[in-house]
Amino acid sequence: MYPPFTDDQEHHLPTVLSAPRFATYLRSARNDRTRALNLYQWNLQVSSALLVPLHVLEVALRNAVVEAIEVVHDGAWPWTQGFIRSLPNPRPPAYNPKRDLSKCSSEHPTAGKVVAELKFAFWESMLTKRHQARLWDRHFFHVFPDAPRGVTSDQRRSELRADVEEIRKLRNRIAHHEPIFPRALQDDFDRILRCIQWRNAATATWVRDIETVQAFLPLRP
Repeated sequence: MYPPFTDDQEHHLPTVLSAPRFATYLRSARNDRTRALNLYQWNLQVSSALLVPLHVLEVALRNAVVEAIEVVHDGAWPWTQGFIRSLPNPRPPAYNPKRDLSKCSSEHPTAGKVVAELKFAFWESMLTKRHQARLWDRHFFHVFPDAPRGVTSDQRRSELRADVEEIRKLRNRIAHHEPIFPRALQDDFDRILRCIQWRNAATATWVRDIETVQAFLPLRP
């Protein structure tokens, strides 16, 4: 699929990429430099391919959560004390949703701008049991209308939160240019599609039509 590396590339790339970063790939390739470079290249390509479904998932998830919040707290929710008080306020190094919201809402004049700036972890935090009674008992199946029925909204919320937690870990590794090849990437991809599907089945079908992840997965060196 890829052209072979030149002698110069085999010599220089490990140094340019840095020895500590490249060491992870060398270990997996049993110290075969060419195999390690092929694995690095594949990791780049599959990471890039995953950005498409990850993009759709993040936008779909935050819009669903905002839809539920707005029903309870109206469109000015980033500045509504009732909503702000509902957020946890843990000490560092734990992620702090209240602090994240306070920072974004003080810097941006509209809810739309705030939504765009909040961390992915904020939307994950909104899926914790803490918000079950206030948001999800009544509104989960409204904002995730294509989620499977037959169980309580509490169970489906918990399942979604577990998927989103794993997706966040994957997303963060890609964002920090870390290796993702040790992960079960087919499972990761299935999680992403499942979350999109619960929000809207037609959107999940569209992502399946345009994604390239599954073309790369079988090509791992």
